[in-house]
Amino acid sequence: MRQKRIAAIHDISGIGKCSLTVALPIISVAGIECCALPTALLSTHTGGFKNIYIKDLTEAISPIAEHWQSEGFEFDAIYSGYLGSMKQIDLVADAVNKLKGKNTLVVVDPVMGDNGKLYQTFSLDFAHKMRDLCAHADIITPNVTEACLMLGVDYKAPPYSKEYIEGLLKGLSKICSGTVVLTGACLNENEQGAAAYNSRQNKFSFVSCPKIPGMYHGTGDVFASVFVAAMVNGSGMETALKAATEFTCMAIENSLQNRPEMWYGVNFEGVLSKLPEMLKGE
Repeated sequence: MRQKRIAAIHDISGIGKCSLTVALPIISVAGIECCALPTALLSTHTGGFKNIYIKDLTEAISPIAEHWQSEGFEFDAIYSGYLGSMKQIDLVADAVNKLKGKNTLVVVDPVMGDNGKLYQTFSLDFAHKMRDLCAHADIITPNVTEACLMLGVDYKAPPYSKEYIEGLLKGLSKICSGTVVLTGACLNENEQGAAAYNSRQNKFSFVSCPKIPGMYHGTGDVFASVFVAAMVNGSGMETALKAATEFTCMAIENSLQNRPEMWYGVNFEGVLSKLPEMLKGE
């Protein structure tokens, strides 16, 4: 039996816990081969470091995808994250079309903002363009800020009402006709969590854990990587949602105990050995 395989289309930072440096170990420990298609090489991530070296790899995206296609590689999932330009959005959409098989799960994490604001390098045009890539996806995993940007609605600070979150999920389901997963869906000030909506079944799911104060870089990548791995390993949406939320919270708690700089990234490595048990599925 062929080992399951995920194509992860993200940037990679030499130092700093996000994107491929998160996706590779999490997907691998789940027993899945993680095939990296890097969109950019950075000396460190951009959340707090200075004088960062960045090598744009836009021109490499299509040749890598074409080589994989010519070799006949089969992928159980294609998982994209941070993309640096609108051109990359088009190239990744093309790569998805080249690499997607009949049973390939396409997951798009539309990374572009947080706390009500776009990241500095992006514009509203980028947010609108990201909707085109999300239309190719079976699952999308935006946070509340990214959801508002793609829907063109005003951002509200948490906590949220259940009706507000369900409204965002239903709105996003018009962009992605599959499953919409929304991170940062806090229903009260003492919790943090995520929500999902399966439009085909008209079913909402909510999961939460105790809120841990602070801002933690890379947690969205941790969440999405666990969620994708769980889905590929046969978990249902609710089990995958629960595993991703609980593991992310566990990683944050582990970071607090070890007191690293929070902007550097969470210490998920210290609890990685617990993940396989959480990913056993139904």
